[in-house]
Amino acid sequence: MAGEWPLRTIAECASTEPYSTQIGPFGNALMADEYTESGVPVLRGVNINHGRFHDDDFAFIDEATADRLGKYESFPGDVLLVHKGTLGQIGLMPSKRRYPRYIMGNSMLRVRCNPDILLPEYLYYWFTSGDGQHYLFSRVSQVGVPQIQTPLSTLRQAVLPVPPLSEQRTIARILGTLDDKIELNRRMNETLEAMAQALFKAWFVDFDPVRAKAEGRDTGLPQHIGDLFPDAFEDLELGEIPKGWEVIPLPDAIDVNPARSLRKGEVAPYLDMANMPMQGHVPDRVIDRPYGSGMRFVNGDTLVARITPCLENGKTAFVDFLEDGQVGWGSTEYIVLRPKPSLPEEFAYCLGRSDAFRQFAIHRMTGSSGRQRVPADSLRHFYLAMPPQAVTERFGWTVRPLFARARGAMLESRVLAELRDFLLPKLISGELRVKDLAQTSVEVTA
Repeated sequence: MAGEWPLRTIAECASTEPYSTQIGPFGNALMADEYTESGVPVLRGVNINHGRFHDDDFAFIDEATADRLGKYESFPGDVLLVHKGTLGQIGLMPSKRRYPRYIMGNSMLRVRCNPDILLPEYLYYWFTSGDGQHYLFSRVSQVGVPQIQTPLSTLRQAVLPVPPLSEQRTIARILGTLDDKIELNRRMNETLEAMAQALFKAWFVDFDPVRAKAEGRDTGLPQHIGDLFPDAFEDLELGEIPKGWEVIPLPDAIDVNPARSLRKGEVAPYLDMANMPMQGHVPDRVIDRPYGSGMRFVNGDTLVARITPCLENGKTAFVDFLEDGQVGWGSTEYIVLRPKPSLPEEFAYCLGRSDAFRQFAIHRMTGSSGRQRVPADSLRHFYLAMPPQAVTERFGWTVRPLFARARGAMLESRVLAELRDFLLPKLISGELRVKDLAQTSVEVTA
């Protein structure tokens, strides 16, 4: 049991090399005017969001500044924590990285483990466990920006059970296998999403098949699909439009905020803004909650956040997570889009993700700074080049399997995440031992 494992502080488990536990540069060590457009990336909380290392969206400093801040450099195997701002974020610096050097930002903490005592993967999972998170949040100052009090001392004084390295390695492998499969599903869904969006853009924004035929080139499509597109354009008020396609305002093709029936107090699936996806069509989490006041939706609807900064951040969802006949609900800051009959349901989602629609919506926002939102009735000024039904039906027939596969992968990831969250505290505490798992043959295959 856990009592068999010695309790050690992180200071006792850290590497003996200098700066093995380190807080990011503070005060005048790194000033705002030292940031550059490129160079050496500076780590921030967004780079370890949701437990993954995000190797993008960096601020940069030049090489000379990075040399001066050498003690803040992060190397593969470092355990990274946020001590100010969005607390609770934990990450591991991977060995495969886009840049040769990374410097910690002023909101970061680092632990470099002594490999003879503590594995960084095990420490990472301890910090993500209930005990690790409780330790961090119990030491947070609530005055001003949330931050851990005396962050470096707090980090070094943390006490955790330290099993033998073989046990640490197996625990990390079990939990890591689950996380790896979840990450694989995430990347696959990104690819599926990109495929659907690329087809939408090619057919309905750039008109690639029409342009190819007009220029005497091969469309690259099977003949029976290529034959669905005209071979010429006509100049209309919106610009070049495929010949024979109709230009109509969005509400003529897509219902905006259609009526849905849900009684006050009725328990129904609820999607809050925090779980609206910025990428991909499936929300991270949906819960049951008594209906109070909010936008109602059914399967096949598209939800678009209409308030800043959620709109700019791309919060959009396609509803395919309800039971048949079920009505869900969510924030009053959603716009609900529902294609009219003959137009595929997926069309509205791809439109909601498109640059043209998003930029139109952003420019139509009204209200005071920080609370601007898109009036739903402004969408009547957004015009669509509407193709014949045969083209839109072919689009739906092509992308629908991509959506279904992405939904299946997300549902699998939710099950895997629930399993990981169940095992994590039990393995870290010693309540469940690795030898017990061997008897149940818990395996996850990629």
